[in-house]
Amino acid sequence: MFRAFMTSLALLAFACSPLFADEADGRLDIYFIDVEGGAATLFVTPNGETLLIDSGYPDYGGRDRDRILDVLKNVAGKKHLDHAAVTHWHLDHYGNHAALAAEIDIRNFWDRGIPDDLQEDAKFLERIADYRRASQNESKKLKAGDVLKFPSKSSPLHIKIATASREVIPNIGKPNPHADRHEPRDTDKSDNAASLSFLVSFGEFKFLCCGDLTWNVEGKLVTPNNPLGKVDLFMVTHHGLPMSNNPALVLAIDPVVAVMCNGPTKGGHEQTQQTLREVKSLQHLYQLHRNIKLDADQQTPAEFIANDAITQECKGVWVKASVAPDGKSYTVQIGPNGKVRTYQTRDDHE
Repeated sequence: MFRAFMTSLALLAFACSPLFADEADGRLDIYFIDVEGGAATLFVTPNGETLLIDSGYPDYGGRDRDRILDVLKNVAGKKHLDHAAVTHWHLDHYGNHAALAAEIDIRNFWDRGIPDDLQEDAKFLERIADYRRASQNESKKLKAGDVLKFPSKSSPLHIKIATASREVIPNIGKPNPHADRHEPRDTDKSDNAASLSFLVSFGEFKFLCCGDLTWNVEGKLVTPNNPLGKVDLFMVTHHGLPMSNNPALVLAIDPVVAVMCNGPTKGGHEQTQQTLREVKSLQHLYQLHRNIKLDADQQTPAEFIANDAITQECKGVWVKASVAPDGKSYTVQIGPNGKVRTYQTRDDHE
């Protein structure tokens, strides 16, 4: 009886811990799931709704699918996905939507629209057929300027689509003092340039995720004016690769905290690291992986890196941001036992 009593107490403590998503706490939780240089970002809203943006690589013994399911079920305590979005049609971003749908109920699918073909992927028609079946060919198309509103008992929560299919929201707002840092490059014809960008607002808190958006469209978005304003949290674009992360955008949004979803050999590029060091408001950069190609002083300090091992030995530790119900502060931590750091939401978003 004593053992049963202690087990019940342990389960109760787990369910009441801040790591276990609960609608009653009124917080917005964002999990950056390690998919080895792909992308998978899970939101749990104050009302308990779930949104997954991208789903990592397929195959590898179901590695990325299982990591997503572990965070969804065992960390966030959810049994289904209310929404699953795809930023663009590269395998490291939509590779597990169909596999996840075979394991759990996904109630809404969102994307930029499905192209007839994809030049850079010889197996696209085969792979997109799986996605069509999973979504029952009823995914919802998002375009630049669309706004998704989520019920919330605490602060207002909505997501504005800033870019989609190479189109951007109107270039209104204050002049961008860093506009001259945009130097046009050759046109990127890949699907990266067509990425959806999500500007999340929760009360006064703002978070930006641009998928794999590339240089010229980033420049188009924020020059000569900055319609995004400044943000609190930034998911470093395209895993930290240098064909993205145009300084005209990164310096304009001036994030306080950034999270880089890189792998041990993919992303986390030195050029992007240098751009982030220029950001005046940046307090901390979190990396999902140590970049084994760079020296320690060329990337964020070890205490802000979730995974140090090479892929074969990686445990897939996640990074979590959790925003207070009033949107005026947020915490970031690495894994279930990581140090919880608190940041104040900025008061100068314009």
